[in-house]
Amino acid sequence: MKFFKRKKVEPKADQSEGEKSAPSISERLRQALKKTRNSLSDVLSVPREINPEFLEDLESSLIVADIGAETTDEIIESLTLSMNRNELKDSEAVKMALKNLLLERLSKNQTEQDISGVEKPFVIFVVGVNGVGKTTTIGKLANKFKSEGLNVLLAAGDTYRAAAVEQLQIWGSKIDVPVIAQQTGADSASVVFDAIQSAKTRGIDVVIADTAGRLHNKSNLMEELSKIKRVASKLSDEAPHEVLLVLDAATGQNATSQMTEFYKAVNVTGLVLTKLDGTAKGGILVSLAKKFPVAIRYIGIGEGINDLKPFDAESFVDALVDFESS
Repeated sequence: MKFFKRKKVEPKADQSEGEKSAPSISERLRQALKKTRNSLSDVLSVPREINPEFLEDLESSLIVADIGAETTDEIIESLTLSMNRNELKDSEAVKMALKNLLLERLSKNQTEQDISGVEKPFVIFVVGVNGVGKTTTIGKLANKFKSEGLNVLLAAGDTYRAAAVEQLQIWGSKIDVPVIAQQTGADSASVVFDAIQSAKTRGIDVVIADTAGRLHNKSNLMEELSKIKRVASKLSDEAPHEVLLVLDAATGQNATSQMTEFYKAVNVTGLVLTKLDGTAKGGILVSLAKKFPVAIRYIGIGEGINDLKPFDAESFVDALVDFESS
């Protein structure tokens, strides 16, 4: 059995002036979550008495932020108990208590993706409904692994759309990563099987497999996804090592039903939240973290090739709740 580890890669040369002046990750995350932060700021930044009416206003803001009714109820209940014990003297104290509650929930789901210590190749399935950005996420993820010194191979498992295969091939060409593909309409499981087999022969470190976008409520399509997973396991008992569900941040509470069905079909192990650079609210991650024992791996904060970032609970909560310099 062969094991592998990341190769050391020397840092790139000096950045261009444009790169030097670009906003930091935390600044971009704050901008992405500005809508939610401003909503909470309207409640928490104005000096007022901490009473049931105040908590009702905060409850409304949390629900609007896509944190979800059930999770919001728990947060308000905890804050109410603190209020009754006279632990919340002002809005600043409420803000700090809210930050701690959110961080407690999200930090449990913050786990770095570790691909070391397994037999080559480490196989990642990327799943999700149509239009969430699966193929783009795959390209960015492949670029990340390659920059860390790993050999990557892509599998064009979305055989229903010729455009999907072409898009993945364009990404492969852009970052100089091979792509295994077959003709439109080919069996998706066969493509993934060929990719894993090829990776074993070529000593590839990571295989990332695209899958057809499918509605989470279509049982026949979800069963096909289960089939792809079973076929992959024939080449390696542990494959796929990671099943990443890609969710659009603008989806809101519908993301919960998507997560439920995909988790049931293929045992999702990690989440990627994309399109946080739009008008998304972001609170859905708090709701998902409570309901599912799944790692939040990455967030997408832009369209650039380096705009897929590992999830950091503390930075995320700061961007949601810190109102200074908003």
